[in-house]
Amino acid sequence: MNEQLNNPRTIRAWCMYDWANSVYSLVITSAIFPVYYQAVTTSADGKDTVNFLGFEIVNSVLYSYALSFSFLIIAPLLPLLSGMADYTGNKKLFMKIFCYTGSLACMGFYFFSSATLHWGILCVVLASIGYSGSLVFYDAFLPEIATEDRYDKVSARGYSYGYYGSVIMMVIALVFILAPTAFGFPNDGAATRFSFLLVGLWWIGFAQIPFARLPDNPFHQNPGKQKLLKGYHELRKVWNSLKENNDIKLFIIAYFFYNMGVQTVMYLAATFGAKELKLPDFKLIGTVLLIQLVAAIGANGFARVSGKHGNKHALIIMICCWVVICLASYFITNEYQFYAVAFAVGMVMGGIQALSRATYSKLIPQTAIQHASYFSFFDVTFNLSIVFGTFSYGLIEHLTGSMRNSTLALTFYFVVGLLLLVRVKAKALQSGNTLAKA
Repeated sequence: MNEQLNNPRTIRAWCMYDWANSVYSLVITSAIFPVYYQAVTTSADGKDTVNFLGFEIVNSVLYSYALSFSFLIIAPLLPLLSGMADYTGNKKLFMKIFCYTGSLACMGFYFFSSATLHWGILCVVLASIGYSGSLVFYDAFLPEIATEDRYDKVSARGYSYGYYGSVIMMVIALVFILAPTAFGFPNDGAATRFSFLLVGLWWIGFAQIPFARLPDNPFHQNPGKQKLLKGYHELRKVWNSLKENNDIKLFIIAYFFYNMGVQTVMYLAATFGAKELKLPDFKLIGTVLLIQLVAAIGANGFARVSGKHGNKHALIIMICCWVVICLASYFITNEYQFYAVAFAVGMVMGGIQALSRATYSKLIPQTAIQHASYFSFFDVTFNLSIVFGTFSYGLIEHLTGSMRNSTLALTFYFVVGLLLLVRVKAKALQSGNTLAKA
């Protein structure tokens, strides 16, 4: 165990999983797949309803339901599996299972067309489950490969790897899609499906680096029988610890609220640009790439802020920035204002995600070895915040008729998160640590 702490090769290998799986969140979740899905599920006469399991349903509603269904499956499953992983000491095995599930589902999109809707929706659910599930066990390795004084920088480095890697994959995909015949594809649809195949291969291929390097059973667990029952016992121990630790409990609730705002902005920024400002697809995709590149800079920049002034101080600054961003978004009227807001989103998006993970790592009791169980609660909170955030955003738009009102309402989530965060008193978050090289 000790020889793995702060080992540069191990840390680089861990960061490479962000490089591997972030192509899913950019290409599949944010940029290319939603456009492709909309195209293949809309009829030639513009009709946007599809027949799914005998029911007529609007295509975008079906897609939202598929994602929500995947989160509802994974939310109760992850804590129990993480308890088993902690008891057996084999987080890597569970990480592999979810990684392979998600990456193979991305490859499965290659066979998704208007004639194979049910297959496409199945792949949507499995890809989401694979991505969300693998993150729990991936995040749980952070306290096992770095000392506390390096959590912020290592977490930021992982996110930076993810942003850069996903942008490279995105550019490769766009090259194929924008000039399909030059690469032997009959049309842009075939090139798009091929890009989904590349996403799966990228994810599963680069994941082999962390799988080869991350430690196996670092606490030398020696499991016996009844792994499921013992996994439940591990989970119950962590739950009792969470109830007794006021700081970690407050942080989880604060994270739930402010992450609702963060994830909703990330998921719906492009939709806002298309609907409210009528921006064409190529400008929206360019904006997404801008956000990704700037996010890598922001993640490292705020890691330095936390190094000097502490995690709590850095998170408070970023949440205040998010409040300003939401207020500004309500008033933007042209594409240049939209780009300015997108740049600001990128600067705080990377930082708040990386520091939230590092902050939670610092709040886990130093004597604990059930890291996967602890992070299962963190990642379930992450998933539930997406469901509640995006649902409320859509509901407010439905009731008021404007996405601007929905964006303005997001300030409430950030303010609640801020008020809860200031009540966290843990000493590890109050003052900066010297940044060491990772």
